[in-house]
Amino acid sequence: MRVHSVPGLALDNYQRAVRTVLSHHLITRTYPDRVALPLVRRWATELREDLQDAFGYRLEVTETTARLHPVVDRLDATRPARTAADRVFDRRRYALVALVLAALGRAGDQVTLSELADAVTSEARRVVGVDLDTDRAADRDAFVDAVSWLTTRGAISLADGDAGGWARDPDSGEALYDIDPSIVAALFRPPRPVQHLAGAAGLLADPPRDAADRARRARRALVERPVVYDASTEQDVPDARSIADVALLTGLTAERRAEGVALIDTSGRLSDLRFPSTGTVAQVALLLAGEIADRVLDPDGDALPRVAVTIDRTADLVAALDTAVPVGGVFETLNDEPDPAADPDHVPAAPPLHPVVSDAWLAETVETVVRTYGRTFAAQWQADAAGLRRAALTLLERLTLIAPVDGGVAALPALARYRGVVVTVRERSAAPDLFEPARTEDLS
Repeated sequence: MRVHSVPGLALDNYQRAVRTVLSHHLITRTYPDRVALPLVRRWATELREDLQDAFGYRLEVTETTARLHPVVDRLDATRPARTAADRVFDRRRYALVALVLAALGRAGDQVTLSELADAVTSEARRVVGVDLDTDRAADRDAFVDAVSWLTTRGAISLADGDAGGWARDPDSGEALYDIDPSIVAALFRPPRPVQHLAGAAGLLADPPRDAADRARRARRALVERPVVYDASTEQDVPDARSIADVALLTGLTAERRAEGVALIDTSGRLSDLRFPSTGTVAQVALLLAGEIADRVLDPDGDALPRVAVTIDRTADLVAALDTAVPVGGVFETLNDEPDPAADPDHVPAAPPLHPVVSDAWLAETVETVVRTYGRTFAAQWQADAAGLRRAALTLLERLTLIAPVDGGVAALPALARYRGVVVTVRERSAAPDLFEPARTEDLS
């Protein structure tokens, strides 16, 4: 890989460019910031070669954009698009983004928000289950969220007016946008024509053909997943050489244990979700992780039941997405292709068994945490222990530290990193970071 020939004094700069591309598949003059594109353009030749060799990713760099075309091995529901107010996109907003992109592709250099809304309204009538009625405030808000998402990425830029004013009253408010055709064209680039897919599984990578393909898939797992567990993902287990190459390429620290491997991002510049972190939910999740780990490892406690869990839920996501595909002429299967997610050469190993803590124990533990530290929590959580428990468990699940099972959650090996959490309460009125973890432990 070209990273081996990068001079030592420039290595940190190159690794930052790698992390930038991996964490932002579209980079423009202003997104994610104004220094990202010049950084990537500086190392464009080396990045193209290394990302292709290491992961099978294709990088296109122009004067105005850098677009990474990743290879998707599994679907991930933990990284949704979000509004400017950090609300998760719903199905309507995703559909509106697609329709707005289609309308922008047929527009000129500029478009008003009302003209764009009229074009999307007309197109939406042709898609079963999707509509846009600008007389409804909720529809206007969803439409503006879709437009704002594209504005953030530079596909369009506000030239005059105010989208918020139009959302409040389309008769008196208006906004004018400049269109960047190169970014519009770069945003939607599926690996296969959508009309040729038999289902959502067609977006996934083909089965590996040889050892090189398997090695790339293993490296992709390292940068895409919080933890790569050996027993549950046998076909993606990275070897020592792959781990060392990815660590050098990204500048992250590889942590290898008997159960698996994780890349530790102490800078926070690659991770989309930092942990430990600030905020009530993250702090309670850290405390809960420590309590679960202590319960699992308690030699004097009652033996916990153990169950096999499925960490990769791609099959469930594929099935859910396929139920939402319109039928009757909009998406017609032109190619009955085989399921590319299936690997005929892979024989799965027997899944390991993981200890389970019950819902009752979790509820009691979170109640204790609330009684002990509740005065430091955000006001919305002080009287909602059940909601706080659900939010904290969701965060731990996203980090692949637990897996939900009937009647409770299964503790996964990486959770042991957070055993023995030490709590420090800072007695002041506004303390965003109230809890400090002990040093991390190994997975064994």
